[in-house]
Amino acid sequence: MTTEHAVLHQAAAFCLAYPDEEFHARLPLLRAAAPPPLAGFVAYAETTAPRELAAHYVQVFDFKNRHSLYLSWWRDGDTRRRGMALVRFKEAYRAHGLEFTGEELPDFLPAVLEFSARAGPELLIEHRGGLELLRIALGECGTPYAEVLDAVCATLPGPSPKDRAEALALARSGPPREDVGLQPFALIGEH
Repeated sequence: MTTEHAVLHQAAAFCLAYPDEEFHARLPLLRAAAPPPLAGFVAYAETTAPRELAAHYVQVFDFKNRHSLYLSWWRDGDTRRRGMALVRFKEAYRAHGLEFTGEELPDFLPAVLEFSARAGPELLIEHRGGLELLRIALGECGTPYAEVLDAVCATLPGPSPKDRAEALALARSGPPREDVGLQPFALIGEH
């Protein structure tokens, strides 16, 4: 991952955090460090009254699952499988020497973006289908948060899906898998 992508992922994590007092205190730093694709969102955040920005965040992210910031929700919904997905997020953090201790679940997009800025985009790539569905949904509702998802998805390998149907297919199938060199293991367990 390039340094520019790491900076963008860290800045995007700040952009997608709840706009509390800490968020507003960080806005000058965000303005100074944010890559150009996030400049529009940063300008929106700076020129919107704090209460209005907080109300908009709640309206966009807290009332509709179709704008969920929890990446495992997009593939597993509110099912038992989601518990295992959350465990895999924690395992990915541990594998890079990080322990997830946040108040949020480990698949919370701002936390995953911070992880990506430090350790690489593997979790974002693994959950690209959900990211793309979120990007499309935010674009459809016309929120400035869509610019943040556009910028993040543009840093990932390959083109973004053109529409909701392509994004849904990607979310159902997951990322492409590399099976080259695994043929000898195909017979394990077969008798």
